[in-house]
Amino acid sequence: MSDVKMTTPRLTLPALLAKYTSRLPKDTGIFIVMVGIALIFEGFGWYVRDQSFLLNPNRLVLIILQVAIIGIIAVGVTQVIITTGIDLSSGSVIALTAVVAASLAQTSDSLSPVYPSLVNLPAVVPIVAGVAVGLLCGAVNGFLITKTGIPPFIATLGMMVSARGLAQYYTQGNPISFLSDGFTSIGQGGMPVIIFLVVAFVFHIALKYTRYGKYVYAIGGNMISAKVSGINVNKYLVIVYTFAGGLSGLAGVVLAARVSSGQSSMGVSYELDAIAAAVIGGSSLMGGVGRITGTLIGAVILGLIKSGFTFVGVDAYVQDIIKGIIIVSAVSIDMYRNRKKR
Repeated sequence: MSDVKMTTPRLTLPALLAKYTSRLPKDTGIFIVMVGIALIFEGFGWYVRDQSFLLNPNRLVLIILQVAIIGIIAVGVTQVIITTGIDLSSGSVIALTAVVAASLAQTSDSLSPVYPSLVNLPAVVPIVAGVAVGLLCGAVNGFLITKTGIPPFIATLGMMVSARGLAQYYTQGNPISFLSDGFTSIGQGGMPVIIFLVVAFVFHIALKYTRYGKYVYAIGGNMISAKVSGINVNKYLVIVYTFAGGLSGLAGVVLAARVSSGQSSMGVSYELDAIAAAVIGGSSLMGGVGRITGTLIGAVILGLIKSGFTFVGVDAYVQDIIKGIIIVSAVSIDMYRNRKKR
């Protein structure tokens, strides 16, 4: 018998990293990026301004509140992206729902109420009305996409323009103020954050453990296979876009309550922030991939970047340029990752 020499294959550094990181939770990488960004701005804070970035309670509260509003929208947008869709109407739906909710939340102290006979209503009325308008906008998006075959980009672009126009027509360009304390209370203190976390938890469970989530991922993975397997694809696409619209409506209500006013200019470019949060958090524009936990971290990263750049004195216009670069980079990485899988 010939002696056979057994050798142990050498593991390269990338192979070792892959071996050990595969045992970590899926969102560990993006979480490490978030911590790294926070530490970078902390270092810049001491170097540029001789003060802490992370240990300022007021700044942290502002970041969390910003993240809450964008995060609520991003939870809905994540589900749309998983189905290979896109929703460009979120920001405009926020404006429309905010002014509708504000008009029904006015008190008798208002000098020119939108509805003089409907002042001092219970807070639940404007809240439900605002969310309902958002659900309606989302359902219209879903029906346009499934019944007419219009691409999601075009359908939601049309809703973006129309919803903004409706908000401007509804208010005639004037802010709606003098809102009841009961209504504004949902936007004060930690309520926006609580609402965001509840929304994120509910849809995390829905996507991970229910038939709805299973079907959403199946549609995004391969729509033809989903149809062949008996899934009513059109029905679930309408549901996904309706949820996205309803969450934008909820965000609009919370935003109006937070600033104690409804304005047609609200929510400008919020849809881009929501898409960026989802993509940075690991959602693939190619469909079939995405997690609410990743989106939550992505929203926090955006909040850190925005607040951090303001803290170190970066011009607001430059911040928009950097945000655009971040979005393009995240999408490019996603496309590269998908090419590697193929």
